[in-house]
Amino acid sequence: MSGEPARTREPYPPIEPYDNGMLDVGDGNLVYWEVCGNPDGKPALVVHGGPGSGCTAGPRRIFDPARYRVVLFDQRGCGRSTPHAGDPATDMRHNTTEHLLADMERLRVHLGIDRWLLFGGSWGSTLILAYAERHPDRVSEIVIPSVTTTRRSETDWLYRGVGRFFPEEWERFLAGAPGVGRDGDIVAAYARLMEDPDPAVREKATADWCAWEDAVLSLEPHGAPNPFGDRPSAARQALVRICAHYFSHGAWLEEGALLRDAGRLAGIPGVLIHGRHDLSGPPHTAWELARAWPDARLILIQDAGHKGSDSTRTEVINALDRFGSAGAP
Repeated sequence: MSGEPARTREPYPPIEPYDNGMLDVGDGNLVYWEVCGNPDGKPALVVHGGPGSGCTAGPRRIFDPARYRVVLFDQRGCGRSTPHAGDPATDMRHNTTEHLLADMERLRVHLGIDRWLLFGGSWGSTLILAYAERHPDRVSEIVIPSVTTTRRSETDWLYRGVGRFFPEEWERFLAGAPGVGRDGDIVAAYARLMEDPDPAVREKATADWCAWEDAVLSLEPHGAPNPFGDRPSAARQALVRICAHYFSHGAWLEEGALLRDAGRLAGIPGVLIHGRHDLSGPPHTAWELARAWPDARLILIQDAGHKGSDSTRTEVINALDRFGSAGAP
């Protein structure tokens, strides 16, 4: 599982996309995508977290640009994809896990890719696992920093259970959803608030949700201090609206299905990298997945939580370099 700490690796130099576009995925949605690195390199797809956070330039730098053809995209409703969930007029009925899985396949076909490596953590790991179990023949390898499967039990921990470490902050989070008792469905309540026609109600719900998320991450020594609250207003509203929408529906996944069906990943090499001190998503889920997926290796990072650390980045780059040395599938 865990071995001696690897020599610290710095990211590769900054790189810009050599191609990008807006993919029409139906239902009036256009999904932003970009490609960087070597046009003839090993295909890799970056699946961002959130849900609803959008892709950023950072993940471009963990791939060797000489070896990889790196594809990034903004999932429906966020980033540069349109319509944006920050706009209250955007219809969320066409934004579900099934829609995102179909978008990924449509993007693969659009770019002429046969098989690709999948990379992403947090919500991104849930989407990766769902895609890979659906299309194992389209996946060459998987690298996941921060494993989640978005079970209702995991969501309940994040928005209720972990409150035992932050009782004052959780009481404020609960108070932000009037009429919901301590045992009520607080996530569903926030999902309703994010659909309220009053912009002041939506803004307060966004602020309360982000304050809670930042509190859960506040003990971690690495990473930005307020990764949720410091986002621009429209991006914050989209993130909270999409998160509450997905989590209140259990991501439209049968409880435990991704772990139950992990045997479908047999033959796909995987590296799971998880922070020992991740309060938002404790290591137990990563442990369960590693036991159910015969070709996965679990690395627990002793100095990291959900936001990762230099050690996390080092293990990620090392894993991608090893898979990249195999060349294009």
